[in-house]
Amino acid sequence: MGSGSSPCASCKLLRRRCAKDCIFAPYFPSDDPHKFAIVHKVFGASNVSKMLQELPIHQRGDAVSSLVYEANARVRDPVYGCVGAISFLQNQVSQLQMQLAVAQAEILCIQMQQEPVALPTQIDQHQHQHHHQDHDQKSLLLSNSDINSIPHQYFSSFASPSNVIQDPLKRESLWT
Repeated sequence: MGSGSSPCASCKLLRRRCAKDCIFAPYFPSDDPHKFAIVHKVFGASNVSKMLQELPIHQRGDAVSSLVYEANARVRDPVYGCVGAISFLQNQVSQLQMQLAVAQAEILCIQMQQEPVALPTQIDQHQHQHHHQDHDQKSLLLSNSDINSIPHQYFSSFASPSNVIQDPLKRESLWT
């Protein structure tokens, strides 16, 4: 038998004798019958057996974990399975990246508003006049692009609830 004296979950479900070299035994223990049941329901025992036999032993555990995840996702969402979950997470990442960009822009605006204008201290008259011209140009530039003239709605509209995708799967974009 696969492990100990009781048959593994797959052999128990399939009502067969669990051989010493059972390919399922290391991955589907008898104390977790649901794990194999859902994988069998979605993929079929013979397909899972073939998949596992084609893989090196050191990768089989990860493959089983992946199959269990995919089977659970397929049962929850028969149409999109784990692709639906991936799409949902990609949409979340996009929304969070957008919110981060908006927050970074708002921080930059605040920093620009709070940045003190550097005034000359003890420099000769020529340098003072040259700096004064530079300062006037900077002031002109800042006044022409006054951050306060940008409507606050411009920033807050990016993260408004109306722009949040209501259908998190955005199903029509999955296959295009």
